[in-house]
Amino acid sequence: MKVSATTESAASIQADAVVVGCYAEGKLQPAAETIDQTTRGAITRLIEAKEITGKTGEITKLLAPQGVAATQVVVVGLGDCAKLDRRAAFRAAAAPAKSLASKVRAHVAFYLNDNWDNDLVEAAVCGAIAGCQGQDLYRAEKKLSAFEQISWAATDASLLANGQTLGEAVSLTRRLVNEPANMIYPESFADAAAEMAKQTGLEIEIWDERKLKAERCGSLLAVAQGSTRPPRLVILRHHGGKKGDAPLAFVGKGVTFDSGGLSLKPSDSMKTMKCDMAGAGTVVGAMQAIAKLKLPVNVIGLVGLVENMINGDAFKLGDVLSARSGKTIEVLNTDAEGRLVLADVLDVAVEQGAAKIIDLATLTGACLVALGTDTAGLMTNDQAWCDELASAAQLCGEAAWQLPMFPEFSEQIASKVADIKNVGEGRWGGAITAAKFLEEFVQGKPWVHIDIAGPAFLDNPKPWLDAGGTGAFVRTLVEVAKGWRG
Repeated sequence: MKVSATTESAASIQADAVVVGCYAEGKLQPAAETIDQTTRGAITRLIEAKEITGKTGEITKLLAPQGVAATQVVVVGLGDCAKLDRRAAFRAAAAPAKSLASKVRAHVAFYLNDNWDNDLVEAAVCGAIAGCQGQDLYRAEKKLSAFEQISWAATDASLLANGQTLGEAVSLTRRLVNEPANMIYPESFADAAAEMAKQTGLEIEIWDERKLKAERCGSLLAVAQGSTRPPRLVILRHHGGKKGDAPLAFVGKGVTFDSGGLSLKPSDSMKTMKCDMAGAGTVVGAMQAIAKLKLPVNVIGLVGLVENMINGDAFKLGDVLSARSGKTIEVLNTDAEGRLVLADVLDVAVEQGAAKIIDLATLTGACLVALGTDTAGLMTNDQAWCDELASAAQLCGEAAWQLPMFPEFSEQIASKVADIKNVGEGRWGGAITAAKFLEEFVQGKPWVHIDIAGPAFLDNPKPWLDAGGTGAFVRTLVEVAKGWRG
């Protein structure tokens, strides 16, 4: 997709569609005023008839408007001008993009920035790219078709490039999550990461099954042993900072399909388990953006890749595993497998010299029960580090909420036959006991766990985004990297 700036007026540009904005209470942006004057007050009349209110994300179309070169004009609501933030800017561009993408369109022009600051413009460009991308990767007739070209009104080319980089990173994550498990499995995911690294200049290291065994990754390997697909661990490195500076580490759970193992999931719960690698997909998307933006920081991205399947070799309830760190784990639920994968990957991150760690995982249904489908759970051993991440998420308009990590929760994962067990006592506090399990493997490094089980995947479409993978928290990770000071 080509994204470029334009100085042509909204009325004269030759395009399939022109997108203009209206704030709350009918306050038009300059481009919308131009269209209104050209069409002899068509937008004003719609405002007076309360067909246009300026409500955030509201879409009104003017088809073949007289005096306008474009085939149609889309007026999108921007909400209260004083409250416009990156979340609103992203959706303000994504909603009309998604609506217009229902048909093949070569060229769409956006006239949304009204003295917006740089961050708003970048968020909006990202939204325009994300909004026109669908989950129907294998449909002969697409429900959504990406535009060939996007024009953006009178904006610095570097802002457009940055917004496009973010949009492409979000789209990469979404595409990885939306791929079915027969297409994306540990080996093919690692291959996709390698291709991305080649294109962006990232350094990459891939551990195959032999290397994982040599590195004593017994916890990760146990999850993988029930599948015919061999596991992988991928390490991506961005050397943007000073040589020798300790890196920031992003760690992602990459269970490319989760049957639950011997603790088998019911069919309805298994249908979307191709998305159980969304943490890994988020890390890969963020690393692509960090490399393309050439951020002056050292960052490593690590993803553990397995399938959790069933055969005669599958790990069992009651098994005791030896993790890479030397800690022993009693398995009491094979569907609590993501934390077993992350246990070894977190240990590798520590050994790689990470100064601080963020892990992302579609880890627990308990987090959905606690926070719903749109909000991620944050759990940490370092409040200042968590506050930094939460601030970045808020700036990007990605919803996250911190859950407590009281010492008492650690008592629930104490085992009678091993150092720890992989589930807590009963149903209560499941998202937190899972995080307390992970905390056992970070060796005191400042660490935040993000449970993205809710926001990583949409069962139903939103007005601004198709169903399927969302790319949630790619932008937040990039924002953290931008502000990273070691």
